[in-house]
Amino acid sequence: MKLLIVDDEPIEREGMQVILQKAFPELIIHQAKNGKLAIELADSFQPDLILMDIMMPGMTGLEAIEQIRSEHPAIKFVMVTAFDMFDYARQAIKLGVKDYLLKPSKASEIVSTVGKVLEECKQERVAEATSQMQQVKWEKTLTLAETDIVTQLLFDHVHEVHIDMLVEMLDICSTDEKFVVVVLLSEGAEHYYVQIKEKIRETENAWVGALYGRQLPIIIFRDKERSFRSQAVLLAKAIISLSKDKTGLNWFIGIGQVCEGLDEIRHSYQEALIATMDTTLAVKHRFYADVPTISLETDNLIIKQQQKDFFDQIRLGDWMSIRSGVLDVIQQHENEGNSLIYTQQRVLELLWIANRVMDEMGMEAEVPFFSFQAQDSRQLRTETLLLLEHMNTIYDAHYDRVEADKIHYIQQFIREHSHENISLDTLAQRVNLSPIYISKMFKEKLGINYIDFLTECRIEKAKKLLNDPERSLKEITFEIGYHEPNYFSKVFKKMCGVSPKEYRKTLLSKNYEV
Repeated sequence: MKLLIVDDEPIEREGMQVILQKAFPELIIHQAKNGKLAIELADSFQPDLILMDIMMPGMTGLEAIEQIRSEHPAIKFVMVTAFDMFDYARQAIKLGVKDYLLKPSKASEIVSTVGKVLEECKQERVAEATSQMQQVKWEKTLTLAETDIVTQLLFDHVHEVHIDMLVEMLDICSTDEKFVVVVLLSEGAEHYYVQIKEKIRETENAWVGALYGRQLPIIIFRDKERSFRSQAVLLAKAIISLSKDKTGLNWFIGIGQVCEGLDEIRHSYQEALIATMDTTLAVKHRFYADVPTISLETDNLIIKQQQKDFFDQIRLGDWMSIRSGVLDVIQQHENEGNSLIYTQQRVLELLWIANRVMDEMGMEAEVPFFSFQAQDSRQLRTETLLLLEHMNTIYDAHYDRVEADKIHYIQQFIREHSHENISLDTLAQRVNLSPIYISKMFKEKLGINYIDFLTECRIEKAKKLLNDPERSLKEITFEIGYHEPNYFSKVFKKMCGVSPKEYRKTLLSKNYEV
């Protein structure tokens, strides 16, 4: 702690310093002989507390206090004066002076008065340090919340308790219209993630997802001041610029169509994936609307539903339904008399979706292509089944390498670390599995989303802590892993039917009865 003594009398300054240095050995003390010098020292020395003599030649203590406070509002003041006059005291109080000492004062009075103000300074320091620590934790939490929202929205892990609250937490202005961009990075380019995120933050309102394999999904909110195409192109060029003049970097960006509700965002994501089908284009971005197609207008709704179903079947590993669905597509187009070229393109789009989904799940699947143009539907069926069989083999081989007890390890890890910032991405890195597969395991093995399980662990811990009347709700909030008491209360009431305060009241009344 630092203290400045301001007095035009050297003997007064020296006497005050001797008394205070003896009482507070660790206190750093400087002196100033007038108000002007006090203002200069306030800038360079930056004291926590100033003992200011009121009546000094040239500039009064009150004038000096007023100037110092305008530049350094955190500095505290104790007025020192030989004049016990109400008018001075009233002016001093207006300037925020904490206390005053009369000349002459007993050493005990000086120590007591200064000690109280120094203690207040210390408490403020502790509060500020705690606030800064909480701010750092909060910023980390927001980053995790952002990636979790993208994961939940795009991969259908939406949780009714959390999605609205997570959206509220993010300090990003969302709009009704939005679209998805998928950045396809080169192998080994994962360390560009932070740079890409910073580049997006410079120009766009967006939620940036976690990096899955080589794919980075981003939800972009529409800027009504620009056209959709100009907004998307400028963003794509800004991202691609990070890879220019870098040897071996060959990025590509797919851009989905604009949608409105959050429940429609998955389809824009699927479109963005399909737009990355051909990464050899000279222009390193492509809109889904520009993907070459001879699509029939009447087929659009059917195709969208087929693509959506296919997404879900690939993630679940339901290869029987996948094969059956693809064959149905071929049969459907054959019945409707559509050309074989058109049918083959529709099938290829589905196979591309499968490849992209497997890639983001951590499987290195080769990009599926028909080696030739099929001459008839029978030949198309045969070639399609061969491609699907190859993909199925890669899928099965990947999960044969996954240990059967992985889910138990993950459960135990969440129980022991539920008070920390745990996201799907955190778990994925911990056990070397894809976030999507972890979610899949939870649904299949436990019948619950991972975030439901994490929430249950936190709420169970909260119930035990609420049994201790000495713990405040704020303390419990931080201890179980949340950073905002109101958010904790909302989740607790949603899960338990009562607020934390009501639950604690019930517990305490039962304990009293016992």
